[in-house]
Amino acid sequence: MFLGEDLLAYLVLALGAAMAVGSIVALVRPPQEPKEGELARAPLSRSIVMIVVGTVAAIWALASLVSG
Repeated sequence: MFLGEDLLAYLVLALGAAMAVGSIVALVRPPQEPKEGELARAPLSRSIVMIVVGTVAAIWALASLVSG
């Protein structure tokens, strides 16, 4: 198989972790000078949902890789 047998698990791990970390960073460090038309900070409820979904996906992918 192209790029290994566990390609899908690696992609889910990368995307899930990026989704979680990016949402956390958006909450912790909002832009100092938001541009015109941008929000001053990320919406809290949407960010929390993205953090939870990304974390679950990353943990699931990591468990799939570790279990074999």
